[in-house]
Amino acid sequence: MTDTGTSTDATEVSGAASGPTGRRRPSARYRAALALLGGMAFASVFAFVLTSLHGQARKPPLLRPAGIPADVSTALADLMQLSPVPHAAAPGFSLTDQAGRTVTLASLHGKVVVLTFMDSHCTDICPLVSREFRDAAHDLGGTASRVVFIAVNVNPFHHGVADVASFSRAESLDSIGTWHFVTGPVSALRPVWNAYQVQVVAPSPNKDVIHASLVYFIDPAGRERYVAAPMADHTAAGMAFLPAGQLSSWGRGIALVARDLAR
Repeated sequence: MTDTGTSTDATEVSGAASGPTGRRRPSARYRAALALLGGMAFASVFAFVLTSLHGQARKPPLLRPAGIPADVSTALADLMQLSPVPHAAAPGFSLTDQAGRTVTLASLHGKVVVLTFMDSHCTDICPLVSREFRDAAHDLGGTASRVVFIAVNVNPFHHGVADVASFSRAESLDSIGTWHFVTGPVSALRPVWNAYQVQVVAPSPNKDVIHASLVYFIDPAGRERYVAAPMADHTAAGMAFLPAGQLSSWGRGIALVARDLAR
C-alpha cells in the first residue's frame, strides 16, 4: 500500500528525491549538510595537526588557589590538591597510640599537626602516605620536633594497639620521632571519622578498608589550615604505586606546609 501523504519537506529531511532512473538522489539540503560536515571534519583534522606540531605545551595554565604558602609552587599545590580551609578549631579526640599512650589533640597545642587516616592492615595507598610522611620528617630538619605526625585508624576489624604498632614498624613510621598511630574502640573512632569527613567502608576483616584519603594541616593554635588529598596509581595487577619523583615531591610539599605553619 503506497503512502501518498508524504510532504516535500519530509522527503528532503530523509535526503531522497527520485531521479529519472529510479535511484534516489540527495536533495539540495542533504548535499549542503554533507558539505558542512566535510568542512568541519577537515577543520578538526587541521587543528589537530597544528596542535601536534606547535602545541606540545598547550595545557591551560594551572590556577593557584588563594592562600597557599609562598614556598609551595603552584605545580606542587596542584599535585597535592592542596587547599586552604576556614581557620576553625580542629575536631578533638582522645585515642591510644602504638605505644599504648593516650593522645589528645588538645595536648598537642603549640605544635603543628599533620593528621591523616590509615588502615592498620592497608596494602594500597597507606604505605605510600607512610613513605611521604617519612620523607617529610626528614626534609623538616631542625623543625621536625615542632611537627607531630598522626594517623587515625580506620580499620574496624583490626583496631587494637598491636595492630597499629605492627603497621608502624612495618612502614618504619617509628623512625619519625613525633609519630602517633592512634586507635580505640570503633565507638570512639567513628565520631573522629565523621568529624573529619572521612567515609569508611570495611567489606571484611581480610580486605583493605575503603576510605577517603585526606591530610589535614593543623596549626599550633589547634586550627585547621589546609587539606590535601593523597593519590595513587595502580599497576595492571592492582598494586598501588607513585613514581619516585611524585613521592619525593609529596614529602617535600608536606614539609613546606608544616614549616610555614611552625613559623
